[in-house]
Amino acid sequence: MEQPSAILSLTLARNLVLRHGWNATDYQILNPGMKLWFSKRKDAVVGYSDYGRVRVVAGAPICAEERFQSVLREFEQEASEVSGVSVCYFAAGGRLEKTVSHSLQYAKVLLGAQPVWHPKSWPRILMEHPSLRAQLYRARNKGVTVRTWPSGEAVKGHMGLNRCVREWLASRPMPAMHFLVEPQTLERLWDRRLFLAEQDGEVVGFLVVDPITSRRGFLVEQIVQAWAAPNGTAELLVDAAFAAAMKQGLEYFTLGLSPLSLAILEKNDQPFWLDFLFHWVRIHGSRFYNFQGLEHFKSKFAPDYWEPIHAISNQPSFTAGNLLAIAAVFGGGSPFKFLALALGRALRQEYQWFYNRIRGKKWEI
Repeated sequence: MEQPSAILSLTLARNLVLRHGWNATDYQILNPGMKLWFSKRKDAVVGYSDYGRVRVVAGAPICAEERFQSVLREFEQEASEVSGVSVCYFAAGGRLEKTVSHSLQYAKVLLGAQPVWHPKSWPRILMEHPSLRAQLYRARNKGVTVRTWPSGEAVKGHMGLNRCVREWLASRPMPAMHFLVEPQTLERLWDRRLFLAEQDGEVVGFLVVDPITSRRGFLVEQIVQAWAAPNGTAELLVDAAFAAAMKQGLEYFTLGLSPLSLAILEKNDQPFWLDFLFHWVRIHGSRFYNFQGLEHFKSKFAPDYWEPIHAISNQPSFTAGNLLAIAAVFGGGSPFKFLALALGRALRQEYQWFYNRIRGKKWEI
């Protein structure tokens, strides 16, 4: 059970996010495990996590636009003078980039891109892409239906949803990550919307969208599928989210960051060592994180455009320490320990696949 002070902090943060949220990631600062900083006026909030001497921020300060620069100074001054840490803004948006673009005291690195749609474009996209329509038909023909979770219906403890999360996490090549990819969102749905995919009365998947208030939009934070989910289930869930966005008259829709997106990386002018590292990780890290598969999945929905996503450090240069800190907050601790756990998990999966092949069984992930 959360302490009263924590509940008050979450309530204030939620109110600020709903009033001023602009970055796609803003609602995610309410997820479990995120630390919260408030301005002296209590009119701004920052979600962050510390590792070593780096404070990694989820997005950027959330406040009224006219207060942005002063809040930025207040937050960074307190981080430096009180905590003795530098600041790295992960998934920093255009507002922060514009604010620091002419300052030599900040370094910027391109992380990837997120696909963006105008929801009203969705019917046209379906008309122009038969392969998408075929995926929707395939799921419907298998008896998959999608419904919106009733706002008054309890989520916590729901057996079907919890089973989906367990199976989804078990199928991932890496251990569960946190920070902006926190898997446990169901206990704090609040203003989120939950779309449920069912087949013969059984839950086979769900999708969670976050509000992006200031841009009148949706972020698809999670798409979770059970092992038994028929092909096309994910596409059917995305279709339902688009339909809800159109019904609400929203203007912005994104599936979130595709890390190391190749279309964006090939156009960057980053330092050679960083460019080499990102390309190497994209190629050789696919055993643990399917960068290409994720980008392909998002690309097939034919985005209206791709929005570059950066990490910005309040130091003159972007260092390996910043990258380690980012890896640590996503991994929930030492990045080296997380890598060791990932390797162990990979070996267990390889053994399980080999064992089931020997026994003539089909193992589906």
